[in-house]
Amino acid sequence: MAQSPAVKRATRSLTTLLVIIVALVGVIALGAWRSDATWTPKLALDLQGGTQIILAPKLTDGQAVTGEQLSQAVEIIRQRVDASGVSEAEITTQGSQNISVSIPGKADDATLQRIEASAKLDFRPVLYMGVNNAQPGQPAEGDQATAQGEAGTDAENAEAPAADGTEEAPATDAPADTSADGTADTANVDPPTLPKNAYDQAWITEGLMQKFNDFSCTADETLGLSDAPTDRPLITCDESGLYKYVLGPVEMGGETITDATAQIGSTSSGASTGQWVVQITLDKAGTKTFGEISTRMYGKPEPQNMFAFVLDSTVISAPTMNGLILDGRPSISGNFTQESAQVLANQLKFGALPIGFTVQSQEDISATLGASQLQQGLLAGLIGLVLVVIYSLFQYRALGTLTIASLIIAGVLTYLMLTLLSWRQGYRLSLAGVAGVIVAVGITADSFIVYFERIRDALRDGFSLDRAVEHGWKKAIRTVLASDGINFLAAAILFILAVGSVRGFAFTLGLTTLVDIAVVVLFTHPMMTLLSRTKFYSEGHRFSGLDPRQLGAVYRGRAQFREPVVASRGSNKKTLGSQREAAKRQTIAERKAAETAGKES
Repeated sequence: MAQSPAVKRATRSLTTLLVIIVALVGVIALGAWRSDATWTPKLALDLQGGTQIILAPKLTDGQAVTGEQLSQAVEIIRQRVDASGVSEAEITTQGSQNISVSIPGKADDATLQRIEASAKLDFRPVLYMGVNNAQPGQPAEGDQATAQGEAGTDAENAEAPAADGTEEAPATDAPADTSADGTADTANVDPPTLPKNAYDQAWITEGLMQKFNDFSCTADETLGLSDAPTDRPLITCDESGLYKYVLGPVEMGGETITDATAQIGSTSSGASTGQWVVQITLDKAGTKTFGEISTRMYGKPEPQNMFAFVLDSTVISAPTMNGLILDGRPSISGNFTQESAQVLANQLKFGALPIGFTVQSQEDISATLGASQLQQGLLAGLIGLVLVVIYSLFQYRALGTLTIASLIIAGVLTYLMLTLLSWRQGYRLSLAGVAGVIVAVGITADSFIVYFERIRDALRDGFSLDRAVEHGWKKAIRTVLASDGINFLAAAILFILAVGSVRGFAFTLGLTTLVDIAVVVLFTHPMMTLLSRTKFYSEGHRFSGLDPRQLGAVYRGRAQFREPVVASRGSNKKTLGSQREAAKRQTIAERKAAETAGKES
């Protein structure tokens, strides 16, 4: 016997759901085998503990930190931590000057370096560049020109139309995080001719070049260079230590950057280049200053057409100017991968702090709530789940088992998604997140109740069960989508505007809302479609929860009416309720027929 279209759709939906679950399990299993994935979600600071870092400001004699500077620094450090994939971190002020950064679990070196790299981001012109011959395995002194020539050739051959203001980054794939290594001391040598501007070659003196040749980017040479004066030239290296530079004084501050994103580049005609670029957006002052810089640099030979992004006295990028950029939207292109482009974008966007900081202390901290509170939260969730199950079985009898099965599927999907996000996105489950999952139990159960009641309404109107399922679904899905849409919108707004553990609650609430829609569409409705074809449900067994007689149905098939139940003395409440339901749902034709029959009798 051929399957009906409804049964085919139900089978496809269940197959899709099975594929999704198997895929999630497979990805996590592969990650556990070949990477650092685990089969449980990572826990947040309140449940696991972690690392606390105290940052103290770098102040000169008589200098003080204002509340506005401290608040701005807290926000930028929070953005840095979030951009690194660490969630549920706590960044707060401590006293009137210090900042406390608490990170769940054991903080890795990359995250610690990102927090500690607290110097300001600056733009400096490149006066001279060369290869750091002190690096092991690097070209000898005679090969320096060749290495520089290769770097220049890459810049010349890169596709960078002048119209869109594209810039070319050096062909060095620098590490993601900056450190003190690779910075240089300023050259305290007065030039014979007073320089007129930051890019004047008069800054290049014999003493300066001697310092440049002797400079090797070692840690001893770079100590304390984050406080290098902004009105003097700077000898420094890139993050990898492969290239070293003589940079002019600061021409523009990093605070002029309002946004920086990693994206696929495009040509002037809008066609995709297939290469990753970093798109920068400048404020009004930065747009004007950068326009003047690009006008001066465009068309000049290297290194006069190069400028450097300097973070903590380290060059994180030194692109060439390949166009006039007057709209405040320069882009940096080069040998970027998606990861390296995102790293540079984060450094440019979150690099500028109003003041510098140094690490005062770092220590491990214990969980503020601990395993007992987590167990209590899970116990509360279990109690709520049991109450929902009891209510479903009492109200819908055997149909309540579909509610239980749907809740189990929703729980499996939510658990797998949280585990996957913990591995790939650094998500950590806090007690507030657990609360969001518990609240979702009621939201999910509400969707099932809406659907089942629509089916019952259709049965009362005389539909057969298979038709009642489809008729009730068309009405229920609109209600479910509207309800879940409002819940998701509220969760999204809360996630955007809130910080800390409140975001954890909003995230799990939004995630479980999406899971609810997936379960209702891919499991609950398809299973209901298949169950409606079984004898137990289609014939309206008294324990099925879908017995038309118990529901007070008026119609019993096409052109057939059920006679209202006549109540007699001793009738039970169910009989009286059925009679009232039948009388309420009588049509005009039925009422007239009943009146006529009463007169004739």
